[in-house]
Amino acid sequence: MKEILVKGGRRLNGEIDISSAKNAVLPIIACSMLCEETCVINKAPLLKDVFVICDVLRSVNSNITIEKDRIVIDNSNLKNIEPDSELVKKMRASFLVMGPMISRFGKFRISLPGGCNIGTRPIDLHLKGFSALGAEIKLGHGYVEVCANKLIGNRIYLDFPSVGATENIMMAAILAEGETTIENAAGEPEIQDLANFLNSMGAKISGAGTDNIKIQGVKKLRGIEYTPIPDRIEAGTYMVGAAITKGKIRINGIKEEHLKPIIAKLRELGVYIESLGDSIIVDGDREFNPIDIKTMPYPGFPTDMQAQMMSLLCTIKGTSLITETIFENRFMHVGELKRMGANIKIDGRCAVIEGVDVLTGCDVKATDLRAGAALIIAALAGEGYTKVGNIYHIERGYVDIDGKFRKLGANIERVEVE
Repeated sequence: MKEILVKGGRRLNGEIDISSAKNAVLPIIACSMLCEETCVINKAPLLKDVFVICDVLRSVNSNITIEKDRIVIDNSNLKNIEPDSELVKKMRASFLVMGPMISRFGKFRISLPGGCNIGTRPIDLHLKGFSALGAEIKLGHGYVEVCANKLIGNRIYLDFPSVGATENIMMAAILAEGETTIENAAGEPEIQDLANFLNSMGAKISGAGTDNIKIQGVKKLRGIEYTPIPDRIEAGTYMVGAAITKGKIRINGIKEEHLKPIIAKLRELGVYIESLGDSIIVDGDREFNPIDIKTMPYPGFPTDMQAQMMSLLCTIKGTSLITETIFENRFMHVGELKRMGANIKIDGRCAVIEGVDVLTGCDVKATDLRAGAALIIAALAGEGYTKVGNIYHIERGYVDIDGKFRKLGANIERVEVE
């Protein structure tokens, strides 16, 4: 078993390249199931979650090869069989195969998904959308079965702008008869990227990125080569790493418009940020002010950056407030930060953070993906050594996180432990 060992106290300096977005690649891989021709995904991030969803597709007879960062997917022999339940339980995004499989075969059965334990994240909105398209839903014994003789386009209103539900309904509607409208849809960049991928395959989708998405059903899709968008959360994580160490770094291969809420909050805090087109310079050698953050659906501040920002706010004198509105159980990292000397009080969905003079290294455990990144960030600024366990969470969403931080001058390594 491996852990990440960090010795704090070094300022980050240098430049790194950002990988493609995990949260864009996963639905794109699932969506390739709609097409009988070969699809190729270039610059794919080789993460545990990516390998898991590829294995989910293989379990229904998809032929997938991975060469370096290139994924080649042939779904010409796809079968309407139940995917491996153990694989599905490893990751919530596995449920994204349901939309394409219903659209292609008219019925599908899958076990309920797993993933990070950061909240209930019910699948009711996904099922509501399938039902509106004419499918019959059966739930029981830990499984979901959906059947439809024919999917018919419809107007679907989401009670909450769920990213997963928006993606799944969009994919189910691609081969449906007539027009489907998703109202109160999620507008995240990853939704837009999925729509771009589908439109390149021959789909007819408009409005992606707004709260009103229209899908005109088509008969067939074609295979394509595609490069997903860069990972805005990975970029934000390294931006916070530069700020907490008072360092100065350059981050290459970003889309600045996707980072606007993160940039805005870091600038409010006092970080100097310079835009260079598809690159950005982050200079944290400044005096910082405490701030308030409220997570919101895009274009609000992303919940996936809440834990990393909390680590930074723990080191800033004064009182900061974080309000988490997306997931009800996303403060699990607080206990681990308090082990490092952080002063945080939780009141429902609010975290009150009093900045401390120094965080101290100790043994901590990643409770979920973003919590793990937050603990590494805290360790970079901490006094002495910090050992981060349960790093399989971190490996689900960050490509070579220790290598990239090491390239920026951090004293960080993976160590083998019994």
